[in-house]
Amino acid sequence: MTATIDQAFVKQFEAEVHMAYQRMGSKLKPMVRNVNGVKGNTVQFQKVAKGSASTKARHAEVVAMNSVHSNVTATLSDFYAADYVDKLDELKINIDERNVVAQNAAYALGRKTDEIITDTFDASATALANNSAGSTTGMNLDKAQNVFEIFGNNDVPDDGQRYWVVGPKQWSDLLDIDQFSRAEYIGEADLPYKGGMTAKRWLSFMWMGFSGLPTSGSTDRHTMAFHKSSLGMGVGSDVRTEVNYIPEKVAHLTTSYMSMGAVLIDGDGVRIQKCAE
Repeated sequence: MTATIDQAFVKQFEAEVHMAYQRMGSKLKPMVRNVNGVKGNTVQFQKVAKGSASTKARHAEVVAMNSVHSNVTATLSDFYAADYVDKLDELKINIDERNVVAQNAAYALGRKTDEIITDTFDASATALANNSAGSTTGMNLDKAQNVFEIFGNNDVPDDGQRYWVVGPKQWSDLLDIDQFSRAEYIGEADLPYKGGMTAKRWLSFMWMGFSGLPTSGSTDRHTMAFHKSSLGMGVGSDVRTEVNYIPEKVAHLTTSYMSMGAVLIDGDGVRIQKCAE
């Protein structure tokens, strides 16, 4: 074995990690606004307030809207997923240890990406109390209609980019709602059982089941209803991988890393709906 064999090892492992991250990576990142290639540790997302139209007299000057510009800043954080692959251990096992490490790194960084998004929403978005008719409840029709009305009153665009992420229990609750699950209400094309029961469009939202939502204690799951433009994700470095030989360990240290950060852009376009479990 030549002294440069680690170059082939690096390239193969990097390819495996990239494929694994694309296959098993973040579920929520495509649902928010992304800025890639950020230089530095912060990125600004611009906001423009609503304009208003006005009349003018003949020959008079038009009145400028003077739209108010503002911005919010996302601070990027660095994250690492690393593990050792012992040279002699590879001779004693009949599994592809490099592929195992690649998949573990993909899972870890994918969960961390989603965690950045859920933590940002949970810390900044308006939370709706877990109650319906005076008592705590799971996901139900009243809660879905209430958030639908809030988004309508806030002029959140109904442009196919509204999402509602719920936990497995809330997805199960939704299946008990006739208006969500019966063809008599939504037609056969929009039944929730197609596509592996993972997502469906209803009440202007794309509903999706997701296991990584935070809770209040152990009782209330924080489901997230939001528009894609309501949260920004800055990406300084997407998943990268390097392999270094550590003589003291007689092993290759395989490290995957990324740099990302998120910020709430517009609170009118997001609500946290608490649901009992």
